[in-house]
Amino acid sequence: MAEKQIDKIKRLMSQPDRIRNIGVAAHIDHGKTTFSDNLLSGAGMISEELAGQQRALDFHEDEQERGITIDSANVSMVHGKEGDDYLINLIDTPGHVDFGGDVTRAMRAVDGAIVLTCAVEGIMPQTETVLRQALKERVKPVLFINKVDRLIKEVKLTPEAMSQKFMTIINNVNKLIEQLAPNEYKEKWKVNVQDGSVAFGSAFHNWALSFPYMQKSGLTFKDIIDAYESEGEKYKELKKKAPIHEVVLDMVVKHHPSPKEAQLYRVPKIWHGELDSEVGKALVNCDPSGPVAFVVTKIVIDKHAGEVAAGRLFSGTVNLGDEVYLNMAKKKVRVQQVSVYKGAQRVALESIPCGNIIGLVGLKGVFAGETASTIEMEPFEAIKHIFEPVVTKSIEATTAADLPKLVEVLKQVAKEDPSIKVEINEETGENLISGMGELHLEVIEDRIVKEKGLKVKTSPPIVVYRETVTKRSGEFEGKSPNKHNKFYFVVEPLEDNIYEAIKAGELPEMRLKKKDTAVFDKLVELGVSHQDSKRYSEIYKGNVLIDDTRGIVHIGEVIGLVQDGFEQVMNKGGLAEEPCTKMKVRLIDCKLHEDAIHRGPAQVHPAIRDGIREAIRDAKPMLLEPVQIMQIDAMAEHMGEISKLVQNKRGQLLSMDQQGEQLVVKAVLPVAELFGWSSDLRSATSGRGSSFVVDQRFDKLPEALQDKVIRQIRQRKGLD
Repeated sequence: MAEKQIDKIKRLMSQPDRIRNIGVAAHIDHGKTTFSDNLLSGAGMISEELAGQQRALDFHEDEQERGITIDSANVSMVHGKEGDDYLINLIDTPGHVDFGGDVTRAMRAVDGAIVLTCAVEGIMPQTETVLRQALKERVKPVLFINKVDRLIKEVKLTPEAMSQKFMTIINNVNKLIEQLAPNEYKEKWKVNVQDGSVAFGSAFHNWALSFPYMQKSGLTFKDIIDAYESEGEKYKELKKKAPIHEVVLDMVVKHHPSPKEAQLYRVPKIWHGELDSEVGKALVNCDPSGPVAFVVTKIVIDKHAGEVAAGRLFSGTVNLGDEVYLNMAKKKVRVQQVSVYKGAQRVALESIPCGNIIGLVGLKGVFAGETASTIEMEPFEAIKHIFEPVVTKSIEATTAADLPKLVEVLKQVAKEDPSIKVEINEETGENLISGMGELHLEVIEDRIVKEKGLKVKTSPPIVVYRETVTKRSGEFEGKSPNKHNKFYFVVEPLEDNIYEAIKAGELPEMRLKKKDTAVFDKLVELGVSHQDSKRYSEIYKGNVLIDDTRGIVHIGEVIGLVQDGFEQVMNKGGLAEEPCTKMKVRLIDCKLHEDAIHRGPAQVHPAIRDGIREAIRDAKPMLLEPVQIMQIDAMAEHMGEISKLVQNKRGQLLSMDQQGEQLVVKAVLPVAELFGWSSDLRSATSGRGSSFVVDQRFDKLPEALQDKVIRQIRQRKGLD
C-alpha cells in the first residue's frame, strides 16, 4: 500500500494543475487536528479506528498533554475525484493566539485555506484573525462548519433554526471576506452553499455534507437528524454514506486554485522584484525549468537529519546535491536531502519540481522567511506576524558549565519559532526570550527542559514597551568621530493613516528603490504629495526614513549607512532602549568628506545615531504600552465581578452584550496587568468564564507611570 501511495505522490508532484496546497485554520478547540486526522485516514495514511483520537499531527509530547496544537504540521495525501488523482499538501495550524505566528508562516506556503468554525460557537475572535492572515497572503478560503452533531444532540435545534444558524455563520464569514480581501476578490471569494464552497459535518463522527454531495448521493439533512434521533448508534453509518474526507477534498479540488493559477496573483503581492526578469517570469508561471526559488516557512530540528527547512518551492526544480544561495544570509549552501511529506514522515527523493510543499536538509544557518535560490535574487517579502512579541523573560542555565549549551539551544529555539525573539547579551551575560504571551513562553521553557534536556531558571515575565514622539523636533546635528561628516535630522510623529497602512501590510517594510513605484503610488493614495512620496527611503518596524537632501554628491554612497543607523535607533530608542514606533525621521542635510576612506561605517554610524537620538529627545518622547483587546465570555450573574476585575487591572470596558444567561464583554487591558489573568478570571466567575484576545495594539502609558516605568527599565538594563 505504502509503495503505491508514494508512487502516486511522485507522479502527481510534477503536474502542477493536479496539486492543491491548503491550510486548515480556526479558533482554538474548534476541531482542526481531529478534522485533519480524518482527511489522513480517508487517504489511507492512518487507521480509521484511530482517526480523531490519534491526533497524528500533534507529534510533540506537550501538544498531546495540553490537548492543543502548538506547531503547524505538514502532510501530503492523494485524493481521487471523478477518475483523476490529485496531490493535496495540507498544513494543520494552531488556533491559540499565542501561536499565531505559525499560522502566518503556514499561509505563505499554501494557496487555499479551509476555515473551520464550530456550529455552536460560530465565528470567534481567533477565526477572524486566521481569516485575516489568510487573505493578507492572498489565500482563497472555503468554509467547513464543524460539530453539527452538537446542534442536534445538545442544543436540540429544529431544522429551521439550524439552517438559520448556518446562514448566520456563512454571512459573518462573507462579511469578513468583504472587509479584509483585496478589492478584486471581495465578491469572487465569498463562500456559498449552492456552489459547494461551504460544507458542514462532524469531524468527531467522520461525516460531512455539501450541496453538490447531497445532489450526487441523494442524502438530505433530514437523514442526518434522523440518524442522531433514532435508537442505537445509527449515526455511525453516516461516515460510510458521507465520508468527511471525500466531501471536503472534493470541495478543495473544485474551489482551491492549483499553484499555476495561484502564483499568477500571489507572486506580485508577496515578491517585490522585477516581474519581467527571468526569475519574475518563472515565479509567476510556476516554471519547473526556471531558476529555483524556495521560501522557508518553518525549521524543524530532526534528531537524525539535523535542521529540516520546510517551505514552498515557487519556481525551478530542486535536486539532491544542488548548491543554493541564501539571499538574506548572503551565503551558498548545498542541499543534502530533498523530501516530500507522507503523513508525518518525510520521504527522501532525488528531485522535486515547483508548486510543492517540501523539506530540505543542508541549508545551514537558514531561518523562517529566508529565500533560497540558484541565482541571487530579490528575497520574498518578510513574513509579517499580526501580533508582536510583548512578554519577555530572562533565562539562565542552572549551572555555569551549561552556559555555552544554553546559547546554542536558544539559537535553535529562535529558528524553530521565529515569533520568539531571542536576545543574547554577551557583555552582561543576560539572555532574554520574548513571546506572544505567558503560555507561549511557558511552552518554550518546557521544551528547553524536556526536549533539549537543559535545566534552566527564568525570571518573572516583563513587558516590552515602545517609544514614540509627540511633536516635531528642531533640527539636530550628528557629527562623525573624525569631525569631517555632519548630518542634520528632524523627527516628528508619523501620520495615523500611513502607520495603519504599514501595520495592515499595504505598505511593505523595506528599503525603497526608484523602481518600487507601487509603494510610491500607495503613499500618494494616502495623501502624500507625488514629489514627497519619492523621498521615502525606508519603511522599518512602523517607522519611516525620508531623504530630504538635495544636490549632495556622495549621498548615494552613504544612504545605506544612514539606513543602518536609522534601524539601530529604531531598535533601541533613547528613553529606555525600547523599540521605536510611529516615528518619521527626516534627513534634512549633510556635509560629507570628499575622500571615501573618511566616511566609512565607523564614522557615519555614530553620527547618524547621535543626530537622530538628539532630535528624538527634543520631540517630547514617551512610552507606549502594549494593550490587548479581550473578549470575555461568562454568565450574566458575574457582570459586577467582571467589571470590577477589569477596573482593578487598569482596563477599560468597551461593550457588554447580554443574550439570555450569556454575557459577552469586550475590554481593553494593559499586558503589564495580565499576568495571572486566567486564574483571576476563574475566581471572579466561579470557574465559568473564558477569554480570548481579539486584537493587540500600543497605547499611551498614563503620564503618572511614565517616569516610574522608564526608571525601572533603565535599572533592569543596567543603563545609567
